[in-house]
Amino acid sequence: MSGGLSIVLFILLGIGSISVFVTVLTLLSPKGEQTQIVDVSARRFKSSSSFARLQPETKWTDRLAVFVLNSFHLERPLEQMHMQLGSPDMPQPVDILYYKIIFAFVVPAGGMLLFHSIWAVVLVPVGFYLPDIILKSRIQKRQAEILGNFSSTVDLAALIIESGLDYLTAFERIINIAKKKTVLEEELEKTLNEIKLGYSRREALERFANRTGVQEVRSLVGLIIQSDELGTSLVDLLRNFSSDLRSRRMSRAEKLAAQASTKMLFPLFIFIFPTIFILILSPMIKGLLSQGLSF
Repeated sequence: MSGGLSIVLFILLGIGSISVFVTVLTLLSPKGEQTQIVDVSARRFKSSSSFARLQPETKWTDRLAVFVLNSFHLERPLEQMHMQLGSPDMPQPVDILYYKIIFAFVVPAGGMLLFHSIWAVVLVPVGFYLPDIILKSRIQKRQAEILGNFSSTVDLAALIIESGLDYLTAFERIINIAKKKTVLEEELEKTLNEIKLGYSRREALERFANRTGVQEVRSLVGLIIQSDELGTSLVDLLRNFSSDLRSRRMSRAEKLAAQASTKMLFPLFIFIFPTIFILILSPMIKGLLSQGLSF
């Protein structure tokens, strides 16, 4: 009887937790947002969008996915996350949506088996956001790789443009002379291919900025678009931008160096100081225990 009561209580508690979570997230979800570049790309090829695979009329799993997608307004964030991952074949935005739903059930179930408590159902939000945390760490790593050689790429582009070529040819030369393509060069190659496929220069550059999600790249794209529209010298703009990048990089390095001493305190107190105290005091304690107090 008590086992059946526990199961009923677990089901009720799970439904209640999920209901509260859905209600709060629905209230906090933005509504009526303006269309962004990522929305344009998703809706232009809506028939080839990964969300077009959902068939709520025939599959109850797809019906659940559509309900979660519409309730939490996840279409644009998932498309943007997929774009900032580099638009890989896997995972697609719909796959990320399924990962979120699966983890929302698996994590509390695993917690219940591990802790033998029905209160593990409160881990539903943790499981729901766990794929976001994993994928955002991948995005941050990718963005760090983009920034790694960004200033040198800008300098090289300014050098090639100064010789009389336009910036698209400069980007193509940079890609061709690269022995091994970095993430930044792969994104530049995608931008050139999109222009060849019919995108306007402005739209292809804006998609390039959205794929990276890096503020420095957005600034570079803004400079190029400004130069195209106003007819100003792009070489001077790139030179100033490159020097500004280096100064910001230096200030960021100085800030990290200043924070290093503070960050070292925790491992010093936890790992280093106890070891030193043990090494210094252990002979004294051993002598006291074997010979007794001298006084």
